[in-house]
Amino acid sequence: MSAPNVTVVHACLRGGAGGSPTAVVLEDDATGPPPDADERYRTAVAQGTSHAVYIRHADDATELRFFTAEGELPACGHGTVAALALLAARYDGAWPYRTTLRAGGRVFAGRAERDGELITAAFDPGPVDLREPTAEERALVLPTLGLGPDETGSDVRIAGVGRERILVPVPHRDVLAALRPDLDGLRAACDRFGLLGAYVYSEPSPEGAIAARMFAPSIGVPEDIANANSTACLAAHLAGRGVHRIAVDMGDALGSQATITAAAGPDLHVELGGTARVLTEQDHRMLSDRKV
Repeated sequence: MSAPNVTVVHACLRGGAGGSPTAVVLEDDATGPPPDADERYRTAVAQGTSHAVYIRHADDATELRFFTAEGELPACGHGTVAALALLAARYDGAWPYRTTLRAGGRVFAGRAERDGELITAAFDPGPVDLREPTAEERALVLPTLGLGPDETGSDVRIAGVGRERILVPVPHRDVLAALRPDLDGLRAACDRFGLLGAYVYSEPSPEGAIAARMFAPSIGVPEDIANANSTACLAAHLAGRGVHRIAVDMGDALGSQATITAAAGPDLHVELGGTARVLTEQDHRMLSDRKV
């Protein structure tokens, strides 16, 4: 599959800037044979992004598949935002744009609105499973983050939407910013328990403002600029404390600010949202040149 079929979308912008660059491939536009698994894994790396999403239209739904350099993922929240943004950018009907998506063995609704060159997308990430971590999970994972038991309290949770990850609270943003995790140790601990990674977050403000960092070396992403599905897990968890709407800032430690919004009802049904910008090939090349 040739490079012109790849579009880079910056997903989950903050104030119209930053966001997580995501490689998006419209397979319907491709010429030649479909890409093999290795080529799909290489797509993100070739485009300088952490994730890639492949889109294929079927009769009853638009199919999404997500990849990192380490392999395929059952779900990717910011990848879904990026896919919706690209689909909406090519849409010429009445707004909002609405579609039915299929990913990770389930079918769900997605929608998008346009505001100038920005597109705001929202979707249903699916049911969130929550449980308390085992003593062994706490004992092996938390030290790799540089956190002792007294620095996180009792509110640590294992949460799953597509795949389990650990949610770890810290008292405030300064503690979060100072984290220097042992990534090799974290990968070994996550691999042992089948966890996607560790999502560390600050105590929410009364308005639901939160900062978070997601470390996922097991999938080839030492730190994720924006992790929307983990934010959905956090929204479901915090809804049990009466916090039903959150806006989570991520990416600051990586120099690319991102924000993800999530709302959870009493039944723990979550809606995820983010704003995105679809880059032209020239835009992406100019940004890449600035990083050299």
